[in-house]
Amino acid sequence: METLKAIIIDDEERARKTLSTLIREYVPEITVADMASNVPDGVLSINKHKPDVVFLDIEMPDYNGFELLNFFREIDFDIVFVTAYSEYALRAFEVSATDYILKPVEVDSIRATLEKIKNRNHRHGIKQKLEILKETVSSDEIKKIALPMGDGLLFVETAKIILIEADGAYSSVHVNDGSTLVVSKNLKFFEDILENKKNFYRPHRSHLINLNYIKKYHRGENNIIMDNQSSVSISRDKKNEFEGLLRDLHLSV
Repeated sequence: METLKAIIIDDEERARKTLSTLIREYVPEITVADMASNVPDGVLSINKHKPDVVFLDIEMPDYNGFELLNFFREIDFDIVFVTAYSEYALRAFEVSATDYILKPVEVDSIRATLEKIKNRNHRHGIKQKLEILKETVSSDEIKKIALPMGDGLLFVETAKIILIEADGAYSSVHVNDGSTLVVSKNLKFFEDILENKKNFYRPHRSHLINLNYIKKYHRGENNIIMDNQSSVSISRDKKNEFEGLLRDLHLSV
């Protein structure tokens, strides 16, 4: 059985030991080669041991976990953030498609992350994922989202998304360049991670729309026409709420 070599970087000794013990006792597919209490020591350890995966805390003195990027021209290892971050920050991990484990760490979380790493064929785009994560966490605003595609990830600005259409366990993301991207995420996933973006609204169970791209609203027909000519229905129970949103945007109804 092939094992992955890992390094743990966390300023809390107890956190390092807990994660190391859980891996040693319950996850034989991972071998912990070393542990470090800060980013500079972690960089030295990475250069020495050449790990497959680094378990990395974010909030540490002197250098935070994001600054690990600055020490490497290329990142040829997977990064898993081990964090006690807030609910909003967790959405940041989701939109950037970055691997993370919540504190207190549980074995099932380690195993689930391990499966993601094993099923991933390459690490292309890891720097961009981490830059998006850093930007989202620091600004409290989701500006880009990583969309899983068959050959990797496509990073799309949320401002360029016209609407997202449900298709069972999949979603079709319509972008303002005329493209439509089929993504292996359901509509609820997008609704959850974009809930703080006031310009995104779900008028119907099958659609999540960007209000900035509304072309026409047929009030009598409970129907919206988007800039790309897509037709979106409005649920009866959402009509008053939707018209209220239009008034807030200073659009007459």
